[in-house]
Amino acid sequence: MTAVRMDGKELAAKVREGVARQVSDLGHVGLATVLVGDDPASHVYISSKHKAATEAGIDARDVRLPAETSEDDVLELVASLNEDPEVDGILVQLPLPSHMDETKVTYAVSPAKDVDGFHPVNAGNLYLGTPIHVPATPSGCMELLRAYGIDPAGKEAVVIGRSEIVGRPMSMLLLHAHATVTICHSRTADLAAHVRRADIVVAAVGRPGIVTTDMVKPGAACLDVGLTRTDEGIRGDIDPGVEEVAGFLTPMPGGTGPMTIAMLLESTLKAARYRRGMLDFPGN
Repeated sequence: MTAVRMDGKELAAKVREGVARQVSDLGHVGLATVLVGDDPASHVYISSKHKAATEAGIDARDVRLPAETSEDDVLELVASLNEDPEVDGILVQLPLPSHMDETKVTYAVSPAKDVDGFHPVNAGNLYLGTPIHVPATPSGCMELLRAYGIDPAGKEAVVIGRSEIVGRPMSMLLLHAHATVTICHSRTADLAAHVRRADIVVAAVGRPGIVTTDMVKPGAACLDVGLTRTDEGIRGDIDPGVEEVAGFLTPMPGGTGPMTIAMLLESTLKAARYRRGMLDFPGN
């Protein structure tokens, strides 16, 4: 058996085309990103997001601040963006410099404009099964499952990683899709035993090759989120040899990564609809 390649680049292109059409219909959609400091990876990520947003017709505002910027100044900037009628979505790129409280800054973003889905209002609604803005990577994983006809209902799903950005929201999305979900993490006693029974595996811990061929159930759908740059190139959490056992496998790169940016654009479009009153934001 050779796994079906879950082509995130191809699906992301379709999503982005759809976003572009809808942005054109709306007339104006604005996204503001805030980057503080000189983290090289963050600069790459922000540039990729701006390129994709601009190509979709979104007005992308790129705010970059030096690392020594005070937390108060960043909070003041976020407050001004919350009030700006030309800005539909706000994204504060993490990590922030060590002298800042990341939770305080990200929670300062208006929930309706929180396209990352990190605000407790958005996290709480996801927990309750009434999602508003959802973190982009888990959302992209669900789109990949749908695109390849993989229905989580009644299936065993294992999520490796419990971060607020991927692992926890991913588990909630799978649970709401009626999967039986197990979350594995650094304290899990026997990772292989859990993975072997899974019909769906989502690996998101940033440990190259942590999921090996002998751990995967034949025919399972395996989604690799844990990108790591090594001397040998980009590595994922799932060993490439898994393709000989799995039924479906996302490539690394070219799998979940492109979907993350595509779903960020979808979330920005949704935020624009909230601003226009086309959708009712809970609590308003």
